[in-house]
Amino acid sequence: MALASLFARSRRTASSSFIRSSRQLLHSTPNKNGDVSSISAQKGRRRIPNWWSRSLVPLAIAAASAASFAVLNQSYPSASQSSALASEGVKVGGKGSTELVVKGEYKEVPKELITVLKTILQDNLTTDYEERYFHGKPQNSFHKSVNIPDVVVFPRSEEEVSKILKSCNKYKVPIVPYGGATSIEGHTLAPKGGVCIDMSLMKRVKALHVEDMDVVVEPGIGWQELNEQLEQYGLFFPLDPGPGATIGGMCATRCSGSLAVRYGTMRDNVISLKVVLPNGDVVKTASRARKSSAGYDLTRLIIGSEGTLGVITEVTLRLQKIPQHSVVAVCNFPTVKDAADVAIATMMSGIQVSRVELLDEVLIRALNMANGKNLKEVPTLMFEFIGTEAYAREQTQIVQEIASKHNGSDFVFAEEAEAKKELWKIRKEALWACYAMAPGHEAMSTDVCVPLSHLGELISRSKKELDASPLLCAVVAHAGDGNFHTCIMFDPNNEEQRKEAERLNNLMVHSALSMDGTCTGEHGVGTGKMKYLEKEHGIEALQTMKKIKKALDPNDIMNPAKLIPPHVCY
Repeated sequence: MALASLFARSRRTASSSFIRSSRQLLHSTPNKNGDVSSISAQKGRRRIPNWWSRSLVPLAIAAASAASFAVLNQSYPSASQSSALASEGVKVGGKGSTELVVKGEYKEVPKELITVLKTILQDNLTTDYEERYFHGKPQNSFHKSVNIPDVVVFPRSEEEVSKILKSCNKYKVPIVPYGGATSIEGHTLAPKGGVCIDMSLMKRVKALHVEDMDVVVEPGIGWQELNEQLEQYGLFFPLDPGPGATIGGMCATRCSGSLAVRYGTMRDNVISLKVVLPNGDVVKTASRARKSSAGYDLTRLIIGSEGTLGVITEVTLRLQKIPQHSVVAVCNFPTVKDAADVAIATMMSGIQVSRVELLDEVLIRALNMANGKNLKEVPTLMFEFIGTEAYAREQTQIVQEIASKHNGSDFVFAEEAEAKKELWKIRKEALWACYAMAPGHEAMSTDVCVPLSHLGELISRSKKELDASPLLCAVVAHAGDGNFHTCIMFDPNNEEQRKEAERLNNLMVHSALSMDGTCTGEHGVGTGKMKYLEKEHGIEALQTMKKIKKALDPNDIMNPAKLIPPHVCY
């Protein structure tokens, strides 16, 4: 088996969205049903990125090697074989659900549809089992499904996407959109089999309007790749979720990142979209005007819809000027409550920070172990201040004074480019550090968000339970906007550990909802958070969502069994 395939079988070896073979052609590979397909290296598993190879990949590979070979010796059911597992008709994600594996009613994709898709896509299609399995198994998520896609397609144009959806709608075959594969809550699972539509070949920058500070892109381009191209113009796109995330997927999950405290979320940074509806119609949601009061806001309807209403084929993004100067500061605290209080006080002071990140002592310990660092293992706040050199330094001094009033210590800051890059690299490697600290374990990575004034209470309440748990639990928060994350490591083969991880997840979510917060600030719903939506929104709101879904997707082919709980009807 190719080395790339071995990597793809174990998410602990690398970030999923980059594990594609760049060296060989995957061809004439029979799948479990005896079919043969061809697929080029450009449409194979994604490459490991430079940022990963420079940092944690050696340690992560070593930590996970035993798990990797154990996975290779397992046998996995094909889509047709696994359909028997779904015969009980159990639906996952409804109110009170604690099921781990998402089940669904499987129907074999008609051979007539495969023929039609081959006519549309030529060689940009595969029924290869390894490729279908790779696309049907979330690489950074513990969520699983009994089925995998029957076919994976790689469109190159909006026209091809339209033809694909129209054909699938005719045969009532499910479609699962697939972007960077960095989502957390099971968004790319294929519980009913069907067609996985991988958008990785649609990654062009179609138009850049420097004077208007906007850019028109296809959905498959990654935010990091886009910013590399924008840098020469002194512009950047300010959202920074996990490495490898694509613009289309970021729209679908309504993501944000560490810079959201200053620049807002995806909802605030998308000007317009083009979307292909299930019947093949192509809809442009708005013009390039920065504001409009003309009609329903279809742009915001699609953002956060998680592929349940259509497939995004074009995105017009709002850009920002690269800051003239920035300062990154780090400060230690005796408790997470003290750190959260400083974050709140900083925001209340009116200082325009661009980042406020909180890391607990468990995460700092994991980062020390993973990177050979010697950071003080206590709750830590990381800040970024931008503006002119004088203004950024003035902000830094004010926050240092605020921190000193809340038991802050060891306040240090950096202005040199390499030093700042090294500090933020620590934050971005949080998840991989946890994997390295707990080899052979899964990560239940969950997030909630509350009004800022409740963040200290939420973190304190949750931290007390997390520290008392036998599981390894690390905390990181976008503390400037009340978004709180926990990485709970558990052995997937130990049912007691899985139940304990789920208990802690439940505790966090219900605590956040009791504070008028949300079950997810930026990860999205997928299959993992559906069971909390009725408590958060009420049944009437969910019924309204269901009506919208039914109106646009009457055959329920778009990413079925996601977002809207199965018990909701109208």
